[in-house]
Amino acid sequence: MLERDGVHIHYEEHGEGPAILLSHGFCATLRMWQGQVAVFGGDYRIITWDMRGHGQTDSPTELAQYSAAEAVEDMAALLDECGIERAIVGGHSLGGYLSLEFHLAYPERVRALMLFNTGPGYKNDQSREAWNETAEARARAFDEKGLDALGVSPEIGEHRGAEGLAHAARGTLKQVDSRVIKSLPEIAVPTLALVGDKDRGYLAGTSYMAAKIPGAVHVVIPDAGHATNIQQPEAFNKAVRTFLAGIA
Repeated sequence: MLERDGVHIHYEEHGEGPAILLSHGFCATLRMWQGQVAVFGGDYRIITWDMRGHGQTDSPTELAQYSAAEAVEDMAALLDECGIERAIVGGHSLGGYLSLEFHLAYPERVRALMLFNTGPGYKNDQSREAWNETAEARARAFDEKGLDALGVSPEIGEHRGAEGLAHAARGTLKQVDSRVIKSLPEIAVPTLALVGDKDRGYLAGTSYMAAKIPGAVHVVIPDAGHATNIQQPEAFNKAVRTFLAGIA
């Protein structure tokens, strides 16, 4: 556990070599990366963690303690705790978006980006508001149904309670501006933008990121949905290994 401002952040560290920080998606936990830890832990130092309200990390009672900015500072604190100055930063869905937020805040600490089944946010205020309305609907579902609102998806993990997930939906998942999507052309580190061909909600966003980020590698994995690393692990791991091999 890492304690930051009274909040205990659950994380795991595996392997030795160049550092990789992996962030999970909304309603998932660090367990979604166990297949990648097993495959890459022999060559890389992999740090995985549970976001606020998720898994074994604390669920603060104050909504103000949940935001993309707080998550970014948690990520920076994890790297500090592990004595890592720069890392390959990657994430799935919400974790991918937070990886872009992290790069925006700490570009000097990012060796490369790996963006899995995610998007860069919105320039259009109406589109962003529609996203936020969906996030609020998910929060209300946790308020009303508890953990029964988790649904069914391969990456979904085990959680202590529903209140933290509701707060995370209202805080961390919601978006407030267009800084991230506008920053894409300025990204100067190697970037992998990967998505499953059946993940229709993120195909367009992945293509957009690949087109806007200079030199980005664009990979679409056949016969995979939102949890590409779990649904097609061999193809996913091959794409990641090829990308990592090209990082100086």
